[in-house]
Amino acid sequence: MLRLATSPPARPSCRWPRARLRRGGRTAISRSVTDAPASRTLSAPDLYDRALAVADQGRPEEAEGLLRTALKVGQTPAMLVTLGVLLEQQRRFDEARAVFRAAVAVAPDEPRLNLPLAINLLRAGKYDEGLRLYEHREVKITAAMSGRPQLPYPEWTGGPVGSLLVLPEQGLGDEMMFNRYVPLLKARGIEVTLLCRPQLARLFAPLGVRLMPLGPKVDVPRCEAWTLAASLPLQFGTTASTVPDPAYLAGGAGGSGIGFVGAGSPGHTSNGIRSIPEDLIAEVRGWPGVVGLQPEEIGGVDFEGARQVIEGLELVLTVDTAVAHLAGAMGKPCWVMLAYACDWRWGERGPHSAWYPAARLFRQPRPGDWASVLAAVKAALAAEGIGQP
Repeated sequence: MLRLATSPPARPSCRWPRARLRRGGRTAISRSVTDAPASRTLSAPDLYDRALAVADQGRPEEAEGLLRTALKVGQTPAMLVTLGVLLEQQRRFDEARAVFRAAVAVAPDEPRLNLPLAINLLRAGKYDEGLRLYEHREVKITAAMSGRPQLPYPEWTGGPVGSLLVLPEQGLGDEMMFNRYVPLLKARGIEVTLLCRPQLARLFAPLGVRLMPLGPKVDVPRCEAWTLAASLPLQFGTTASTVPDPAYLAGGAGGSGIGFVGAGSPGHTSNGIRSIPEDLIAEVRGWPGVVGLQPEEIGGVDFEGARQVIEGLELVLTVDTAVAHLAGAMGKPCWVMLAYACDWRWGERGPHSAWYPAARLFRQPRPGDWASVLAAVKAALAAEGIGQP
């Protein structure tokens, strides 16, 4: 057995944008900048800071104007990436893509600038370029282990191997989403060792691979190669038309009742945007046939326990959380309620996603408008006779 270690991420060669704009929180900006009188001539950094503050107050159009003014004074990758993010928040995805490409051109030696472009391309279904650039993402295997693994055998590039170590990264939902490739690895005759978070171990046991739950210290076996789970789509040459079937766990249609999740983990960077306000959550919980699927509502069980609960339901109704991925991996009918500018895997628009084609997507018609989403869901439930008394 080998002790798993990682290499720390490379230090950026340029100033990385502090403008991964906070969603649901206000960036700390100097009051002297945000409250500066209109008559004062602001420098490009001042305009940038003011744009961040205005964006965090939910005024992306005004922030865009400030940023475009700043860019006329002095162009930096940080400003360009921030502008691209603001455009994406307004669903102006094509414009954002051009801006992200400009940011890469300004600092070609900074690989992390490829990540916003990669996510934009993936959202648009442009997987050939998007998956390749997605390899520039920051890798986080556990809270204490970041960076790409350092092992005495090579990273897999998709060629023939007899044994393969698959490592998790990102969130619990990501593990469930990308592990759809594990059965495809087995079909190639590859002996798979799958690392996973402890709360997913029982869920993945039926995959019939060597399963190793992560702990404080991680020992792994010798294999011919290793891969990160989120790199499997690239290694399989995935396109928008060849995304594998998401249903690889026991489940499927049938059952009664509606399982509901209205909020995600409070620690998630986008939780303030993807979660429904408490008063509206309370309203949905009062609908006929609705049962809560939050951990505290189903006895604090692991994800196999959650799968067993969901198996008995007719429908899962959820915001963008791990439960959406669990329902998708089960083939359980699932309706996903999405923020105006949502995660890349749900696509730019429309009622379906290439990654979960059977899921029905309900998108906000404007930023923060959950009331319209719930009205559309309620009408659809009535039309299909789901959850009716």
